[in-house]
Amino acid sequence: MSGIVQTLVHYRNKSSGIGTNAKAVNYLNQDYEELKRSCLERGRLFEDDMFDAGPSSLGFKELGPYSAKTRGVTWQRPSELQSRPKFIIEEATRTDICQGALGDCWLLAAIASLTLNKEVLHRVVPHDQSFDDNYAGIFHFEFWQFGEWVDVVVDDRLPTKDGELVFVHSEKGSEFWSALLEKAYAKLNGCYEALSGGSTIEGFEDFTGGIAENHELKEPHPHLFHIIQKALDRGSLLGCSIDITSQNDSEAVTFQKLVKGHAYSVTGADMVEYRGDNVQLIRIRNPWGQVEWNGSWSDSSYEWQSVSNKDRDRLTNRKEDGEFWMSFTDFLRHFSRLEICNLTPDALTSDNLLKWAELEFEGTWRAGSSAGGCRNYISSFWRNPQFVIKLEDVDDEPDDGEELCTFIVGLMQKNKRKMRKMGQDMETIGFAIYKLPEEFSGLKQVHLKEDFFKYNASAARSNTFINLRELSNRISLPPGEYLIVPSTFEPNKNGDFYLRVLSEKPADFHEIDDPVTCDIEPIEIDEDDVSDGFKGLFVKLAGHDSEISVYELQKILNSVISKKRSQNRIKFDGFSLATCHNMVNLLDKDGSGKLGMVEFKILWTKIEKFLGLFKARDSDDSGCMSSSEMRMAVEEAGFRLNTPLHQILVARYSEPDLSIEFDNFVSCLIRMESLFNTFKALDQDGSGQIELDMKQWLSLTIL
Repeated sequence: MSGIVQTLVHYRNKSSGIGTNAKAVNYLNQDYEELKRSCLERGRLFEDDMFDAGPSSLGFKELGPYSAKTRGVTWQRPSELQSRPKFIIEEATRTDICQGALGDCWLLAAIASLTLNKEVLHRVVPHDQSFDDNYAGIFHFEFWQFGEWVDVVVDDRLPTKDGELVFVHSEKGSEFWSALLEKAYAKLNGCYEALSGGSTIEGFEDFTGGIAENHELKEPHPHLFHIIQKALDRGSLLGCSIDITSQNDSEAVTFQKLVKGHAYSVTGADMVEYRGDNVQLIRIRNPWGQVEWNGSWSDSSYEWQSVSNKDRDRLTNRKEDGEFWMSFTDFLRHFSRLEICNLTPDALTSDNLLKWAELEFEGTWRAGSSAGGCRNYISSFWRNPQFVIKLEDVDDEPDDGEELCTFIVGLMQKNKRKMRKMGQDMETIGFAIYKLPEEFSGLKQVHLKEDFFKYNASAARSNTFINLRELSNRISLPPGEYLIVPSTFEPNKNGDFYLRVLSEKPADFHEIDDPVTCDIEPIEIDEDDVSDGFKGLFVKLAGHDSEISVYELQKILNSVISKKRSQNRIKFDGFSLATCHNMVNLLDKDGSGKLGMVEFKILWTKIEKFLGLFKARDSDDSGCMSSSEMRMAVEEAGFRLNTPLHQILVARYSEPDLSIEFDNFVSCLIRMESLFNTFKALDQDGSGQIELDMKQWLSLTIL
């Protein structure tokens, strides 16, 4: 199936609700219930041919087929490792997750946090699975991937060496949910090695569908405490940690009983009156369930004696349960970073929680058409996809009394981890936001060009361009309409992206792009308009039948244009037969497959016009046009096309270096005119829609 067809099918499925958590997509079209039923009926354990128990599933380099690290690895089922294996013993906890010989601690930290939110955990790890009832060697897990939930099926053959699991394992040797979860995530990303190296944020998002923010506490946001309070009110997952300076620091306990390099959860934020001042407090949980902060505002500290009985009874819990309060000032002093995973509305079932308004869009960057690079490349920056957000309602409880609209922009590049096998890696990405001029307000069929960006500064932008899967920033702007332009740092970098906006209040969000129109003035010529000299030339060229066939046309045009080539300094190796067929198809009125004198005159007039456009747009006088120059030349020829159509033109008509030669330029314009003419002829009621049966569709597309 072509990429275009796959995209159409994807959007149709999404509009029908497929991909929501309630109706997850079957990854690789594998249906868990159907496969399990088939295995039980046949009395055979499931063997997953989509993720084979072999070298290719382990990795491609350090875990590749001939790597020393994979020597001696065998794949075994839990029943071969334990006499009575269990999927989950009692309930999933962080001690079920022990790292193996894979650098995916980022993923394991996210899984550990997942165990603290049972509602989210049960969505990712369906608990109605076991090694006892109706066991068939098959398990499944659900992950969020770029806007949709997918259900991933795995068999339970796991990589082992010397009878021990190679990768993630439980502290309880008989429990296997975490090892199977890791396998499902490896399958989703192509292999186990693809999981090496990453950010906990990535795991947070794939387990929740939320947008994660990273706050460096050395330079905190001026309203970070308020941000934390709002995040907790919205059911967000919050984690914090203390950086380590050496490997020896990992999980080292300080004299105030804080653990370095360890993932904590933030569970509360409150204010108390203390000796006449309001003090900001933050509540933190150590997943160990013990080892608590012993400084100011800890469970037994003297500060609690100087607050009201009501506040003390409301906030304190004097027992060693791993949860403690500390002042927000101490939090900023001792901790290094805070991660907030803002959950989308569909992830929250409680009516007591405030919910973000979610907006989303999928798009592509394609070399030569829609990959314009950052604003440093001003001549191509405008070619990037463009989106408009309309902010009307200001925040409740605004910071500093300013009437602003707060929203979070998340820009995510798709499928890059999976492409590591092919040598691809993350691109460096970011975005810029501009105030939309009033004359473009409410318009959707417009794509702002170079001059706008040349003379207008951005209203906001991403903090940095970075080569992570997702970059997200919290932004507050006055009400109005704003243009969001996502991009790679350098131009002509291919990639698919997923753009999300979470706003405190509902907002309108849409892509803007040029309309698809054809405004070509017909060339009105009859026989009387043809000069005697041209008539004589035509008779000489056409021969006894007074018509020019495709083969004659190719010979004539190539001879004439070749003579003009040096004069006009264009790169021209001759019109292909396919281009000449397109020319005849456009102008052949009587269906003879040949051109008469008037038809040939019209064609020659068009070619002269195309030659003028080509030369005018060849700004560097190279004899070719760049793909971006072609976009403007196509518009000057009378065609306004949107970005996806320009992507197709570049893919079809450009050379490997993204240049456009004269033959391809002419072929493109002729083909476009034929397509618009055909559609217009069939769209008799002017509705903008036509209906074709299979034979009609094939007749048109073969032509």
